[in-house]
Amino acid sequence: MIESAGNAPEKPASMSEIRTVGPSASSRSRSVHGAKAPSLQNLHKVVRPILVALPALGLVLGFVTGLAGGEPWPGIIWAAATVPVLSALLVEIVTSLRRGEVGLDIVAALSMTGALVFGEHLAAVVVALMYAGGQYLESFAERRANREMTALLARVPRTALRHRNGRLEEVPLDTIEPQDRLLVRQGDVVPVDGVVEGMAALDQSALTGESLPVQKAAGEAVISGATNVGEAFDLLATHRAAESTYTGIIRLIEAAQASKAPMARLADRFAMAFLALTVALAGGAWFWSGDPIRALAVLVVATPCPLILAVPVAIVSGVSRAARIGVLVKGGRALETLARVRTLVIDKTGTLTHGQARIVKIHPMAELSAEKLLQLAASLDQASKHVIARALVMEAHARGLDLLLPTQVQEIPGEGLEGVVDGRRVAVGGTRFVAQRIPNAGAVLAGGQYPVGSVVVAVAVDGRLTGFLVLADRLRSEAALVVDSLRRLGIVRIVLATGDRRDVAEAVTVGLHLDAVHAELTPDQKIAIVQAEKPHGPVMMIGDGVNDAPALAAANLGIAMGARGAAASAEAADVVLLVDRLDKIPAAVQAARRSRRIALQSVYAGIGLSVVGMLVAALGYLTPVQGALIQEAIDIAVILNALRALWGGGQLGAQGLRRARVQPSPL
Repeated sequence: MIESAGNAPEKPASMSEIRTVGPSASSRSRSVHGAKAPSLQNLHKVVRPILVALPALGLVLGFVTGLAGGEPWPGIIWAAATVPVLSALLVEIVTSLRRGEVGLDIVAALSMTGALVFGEHLAAVVVALMYAGGQYLESFAERRANREMTALLARVPRTALRHRNGRLEEVPLDTIEPQDRLLVRQGDVVPVDGVVEGMAALDQSALTGESLPVQKAAGEAVISGATNVGEAFDLLATHRAAESTYTGIIRLIEAAQASKAPMARLADRFAMAFLALTVALAGGAWFWSGDPIRALAVLVVATPCPLILAVPVAIVSGVSRAARIGVLVKGGRALETLARVRTLVIDKTGTLTHGQARIVKIHPMAELSAEKLLQLAASLDQASKHVIARALVMEAHARGLDLLLPTQVQEIPGEGLEGVVDGRRVAVGGTRFVAQRIPNAGAVLAGGQYPVGSVVVAVAVDGRLTGFLVLADRLRSEAALVVDSLRRLGIVRIVLATGDRRDVAEAVTVGLHLDAVHAELTPDQKIAIVQAEKPHGPVMMIGDGVNDAPALAAANLGIAMGARGAAASAEAADVVLLVDRLDKIPAAVQAARRSRRIALQSVYAGIGLSVVGMLVAALGYLTPVQGALIQEAIDIAVILNALRALWGGGQLGAQGLRRARVQPSPL
C-alpha cells in the first residue's frame, strides 16, 4: 500500500484520550481465546493439599495424645485421619471403573482398609499420608514440568489499543480487522499478526526460545505473542485475532494437554500385571505364615506405585522441554513417536527453503549503484501486489532505503509495470516485458547466466537498460547441518518430496546428504512416498503448505513448519515449530528420546525396588509402617528422576548448530 506525504501515521494519543470499546477485560467472561469454567483439575489443586494436611495433623495429634497417656485416643485419631483420604480414593476408583479403567489405586485402598480392619491404625495413617503426599508431589511435578506451556497460555492478551479518528480506543481482540492500526506499548504482548510501522524491539523467547530481543524495521512482519521490550510502536494488523499465530499456538497447546501417551497406556498394562503380582504376594504371605499383617505389609510397600507416578511426569517434562526450545508437541503420543523415528520425508518449498523469493544478486549495468537500482525498482513496485514486487520492497526496507512515491503507474499483471519515480521513467518486470520497451535489450538479457529456478527482474530507466535483479527461493542456511545432525541421531533415511520441477529440486539440494529426491509430485503422490518409506521404520514428515497436509497426516509423525504456515498443515501435524527454523528439530528429537529413556529408567528402577520391598515384607522383615516409609522414599526418587527430563539434552539443534559454521546456499 502506498502512502502520500499527507498520509503520515497518526501520532499516539495520550492515555487520557484512550477509551474502551465493548466489554472491559475485567467484566468479560470470555475473550477471543475463551475463558474456561473451573475444571476437575482445579478442584484437585484445592482438595489435594487438604488430604495431605489431615493425616499429617492426625499423625502428630495421635502421638501427642499417646505421650500424654490418652489411650485409646491415638488409634481413634489415626483412624479418623485416614478415613477422608480413603473416602476420596474410593470415589476416584469408582469413577475409573465406570470408565472401564482399573488402576493401582486399588492397592492403596486395600492397604488402608486392611490396616483399619486389623487395627494397624498407625500404619493406616502413614499410608494415607504417603499416598496423599505422593499424589500431591506428582501433581506438583506435573505443574512444574508443564510450566512453559502454561506460561504461554497465561500471556494471552485480551484487548488491544486501536487508532480511530485521532484517538486510541481499547477494544476486544475479536473486533480487530486487517488494516487496523494498533498501538503496542512497552511491555505489551503483540495481540495479532501484523507489520511494523517504524522500529520495534521484540522479545520472542516465549515462542522461539531465543534469549536475545530481535529488531524489526518498518515493513517487517511481526507475529503475535512476542513482547515489546522497546519503545511503543504502531502495528498494521494483517490478520484477525482468530487467524493469528498466537491464537493458533494456544489451540494447539490445549490439544496437546488433552493427549495421553502410548507409554502411559503401556504403564496401565504394566499396572495390571503389578496389581496381580501384589495381590498374589500378599495372599501367599498370609497363606504361608497365617499372619495377615504380612499381607498388609506387602500391600503397603506397593502403595503408591512408581509406575503411575514416573511416566506422566517424564512425558509432560519432555513436552515442556520441547516447548521451551520453540517446538510444540501435541501431547505424549507425538513425543514418544518423535523419539522413535528412523526415516525423514521433507518438503522443499517453505521447508528446506524459505518459501519466498529473495534477492540473491543485483547486477547494475549503467552508472547506477546497486543500492540506487534497487531503490528505483522497489519504489515503483510499491504500486504492485505481485509477490516479486513485495519481495523487492521488503529487501529495500531491510537495507534501510528510503522509497520514493511513484506516479503515472501502468501495470500489465504478471509481466511488469512502468511509471515515473523521482522524475525518471522506470520500467520493472520480466526480461521479455523490458526487452519490448528497450531497443537491443533482448540479446543482453537472453545471454545472462542465472541459477536454476531463479527469477530475473530487469530494470530500465529513461529508455536505457540499467541492470537486473536475480531472485531465488534460497536453501535455509542451517539445512545441511540439520540433515547431518539428524543422521547422527539415528535417522537412517532422508528423502525429499516436492511438487517443484526436478531440475530446481536437484539444484537446491546440491551438497545435502539425501537418500532420494522425488520431484513434480501431487499431494496423493506425496502420501505414496510416505507409505513407501514406512518399512524402513517410523516416518517423520516435515512440510508447511496445504498440499503437505495429507502427507503429514499419513506419516507416523507430522511436523509443520512455523505457526504461520498453512492452517491445514498445522492441524494435520503432530508437532508444530513455533518459528520457521529447521535447527529446532534435532533438539526436539533429543529431548523426546531423553524423556522416553528417563521414563523407562524410572519405571524399571521403581518397580524393581518395589518388588524387592514386597518380597522382604512377605518374609516378615518389614512392618507395615516401615514398608510405607520405604515405598515413599522410592516414589520420591522416581519422581525426581523423571523431572530430569526438564533439564539438559536437546542442545545439538538449539546451540550446536548456531556454533557451527554455516555453508553458503547453492543459490
